[in-house]
Amino acid sequence: MLFRHYCVLPVAFSCSFLSGTLLAKDGDYFAPFQAAEFTPSQTDFGGVGLMQMPTGRMAEEGNFSFGYNTNNDYQFYTLSLQLMPWLETTVRYTQVNDLLYSNSEEFSGDTKLADKGIDAKIRLWQESYWLPEVSVGMRDLGGTGLFDGEYVAATKRFSTEKLGQFDLTLGMGWGYLGTRGNVTNPLCSVGDRFCDRISGFEGNGGSFDVQRWFTGSAALYGGIEYQTPYSPLRLKLEYDGNDYSQDAPVTRGSADLTPDSPWNIGALYRFDNGADLKLSYERGNTWTLGFNFSTNFNHLPTNWLDELEADSQVEPASTLNDVNWQSLGAELYSVAGYAPRAVYQEDDTVTLVTKQSKYRDRDLAAEKAASVLSNHLPEGVENYQLVEEENGLPVKSTIISAEAYENFAQVNYIAPKIADALTEVDPEIISSEPLYEDFDHFRYGFAPHLSQAFGNPESFYLYNIGIKGNASYWFNPNLTLSSSVYINLLDNYDQLNYVAPSDGTSNYRVRTLVRAYVSENDAYLTNLQLTWFQKYGQNWYQQFYGGYLETMFAGVGSEVLYRRPNSNWAIGADVNLISQRDPNEVFGTFSSEDAYGNDTKVLAKGSTGHLSLYYMPDWSLFEDTLFRLDMGKFLAADVGARLDFSKQFDSGVIVGAYASITDMSAEEFGEGSFTKGFYLSIPFDSLSVRPSNTRANIGWQPITRDGGQKLGKKYSLFGLTDPVSPWYQRPNQN
Repeated sequence: MLFRHYCVLPVAFSCSFLSGTLLAKDGDYFAPFQAAEFTPSQTDFGGVGLMQMPTGRMAEEGNFSFGYNTNNDYQFYTLSLQLMPWLETTVRYTQVNDLLYSNSEEFSGDTKLADKGIDAKIRLWQESYWLPEVSVGMRDLGGTGLFDGEYVAATKRFSTEKLGQFDLTLGMGWGYLGTRGNVTNPLCSVGDRFCDRISGFEGNGGSFDVQRWFTGSAALYGGIEYQTPYSPLRLKLEYDGNDYSQDAPVTRGSADLTPDSPWNIGALYRFDNGADLKLSYERGNTWTLGFNFSTNFNHLPTNWLDELEADSQVEPASTLNDVNWQSLGAELYSVAGYAPRAVYQEDDTVTLVTKQSKYRDRDLAAEKAASVLSNHLPEGVENYQLVEEENGLPVKSTIISAEAYENFAQVNYIAPKIADALTEVDPEIISSEPLYEDFDHFRYGFAPHLSQAFGNPESFYLYNIGIKGNASYWFNPNLTLSSSVYINLLDNYDQLNYVAPSDGTSNYRVRTLVRAYVSENDAYLTNLQLTWFQKYGQNWYQQFYGGYLETMFAGVGSEVLYRRPNSNWAIGADVNLISQRDPNEVFGTFSSEDAYGNDTKVLAKGSTGHLSLYYMPDWSLFEDTLFRLDMGKFLAADVGARLDFSKQFDSGVIVGAYASITDMSAEEFGEGSFTKGFYLSIPFDSLSVRPSNTRANIGWQPITRDGGQKLGKKYSLFGLTDPVSPWYQRPNQN
């Protein structure tokens, strides 16, 4: 008998079929044959689902997908990330083919309307033997209402021995997902306010319009995703909850999106490299073509070509005076990533003040360092101490027992591990005379730089490619004069046709003037400052700085941070006196608020500063996360707070989002209502064949406005002191 019949599913399912295959409590299947792997796929809008409709299914934690879908009416660019096992997030840009960005040809020309949207889906409970996987979600929850809608969906998987696997979904949608109105909104019985949906959006867009959620018409929707026995091929069928009568091309233009059928059908072909090619026939009259590229941030491979070992041919020196410190330092750097600045001796311990520039895994770095030191140093040395420093700040100190290391290296006991030879102690500033010193006063470097923006009125995609040069002169380990210069090589900023938006606001133009700085100069000075770094006692760190602090501001300031070793919290504060730089002069600043002209108010003199709290919780729902809260005064003289939340995956990839809420109203702020943004930080050792503890950082702020903006300081004490309690340099967990 091929199928066994069950009528047991609650709420979302009345009756279904289950094969003879058994389903485990955690959702895994025990099949008598090797079936094609069934992994969730993406909708046209991004996020796990069918075609137009989302399902209750979640992807594996860390799954990241980039997608593009197009038809006659829309082009969707999507980024979807399974941030937590229970939380899916999606960011989407949509080009509306039938509408222009604005009716003003001088403002946006023939640029198509670009809409930004943010989606979120939360799993209420996980699939079990009897129960479906159930999730609740919001589409376009922080946008302008173009696609905003809410839903509850339940999904159950079934497997057959010969026909393949089926994912069945039944859901209810509101807003954009429920315009078909084939059922009465059940929440109308709770309150009359749920019966009608407020038109328009709150403030100037970008707000969370909570009062609209789960209101207005509702519709049941559903569908089937079928994994065929042929592994690459998957088929989809869905009943659409949207009748497209409220789509923007219909309500704002003259497009006809009337469906000829409520049913959508589609096919998906999955390639071995994580790419999906999709084709669907929707509304009974529209073809949609799309693709997705997926990876998993938890499982990024690290295939290093790192075979450097300590030179076993070196003869240990008879005394410390006979050690060739220059040769030892060169080998220590190439093998272990430590570049000794100074070497000290105290009794039977040799201490190296150094910087780690190769490995996030400090146990691995210490093991390689010990292999080099044991070959070079005389037998009388019983301990090797590595004191890591960042810009003159001692941030980590590890003592390696020479005897314990030899027992580990020679496997003199069962299950040896390098941690047996390591002892972490509080890093201290050493004031005695060094045995050896190699201090590099002048340092410089060059790096490529890409700035980009999406969804602008002049063009959907604006870019700027250049080279950023950095140089610094260190007068001593604590005092440096640093500078940065940006050279523009290629851009399409000639399409920019305005500097400050004519939105009627009267804020200081602290960020909306950025176009005047970057689009009118082929080369400009981004930074020139003098900085002093200082540590007090065991856990206090401070920096003093003054000069041209960033592209748009000059000034003086100080930052202080309290951070204990291996602690999950820290607290800091910064205070700054600032003046806005004149984009038409290399070293000039504005002398008055109206010095720029054109009815534009600039910040000739001002102040900014924040109290900052950092917390890495131990909660099971928020594993491997960091919360940062900055409270104080922002650049445009607005006062409030900025919350930054980030998640780190096993590979070390960090994904974060932030939002600033201040006393500046949505009307004063302008388009977007409040500042918000996202960022991605990728360890270079996940991209390269060589180990590295540096990162590539990509930021995205949908709309640049003046409220809730922070000073872009060159140095951050939380970043500099990361080895004290690692976040950015946590080792790969794979």
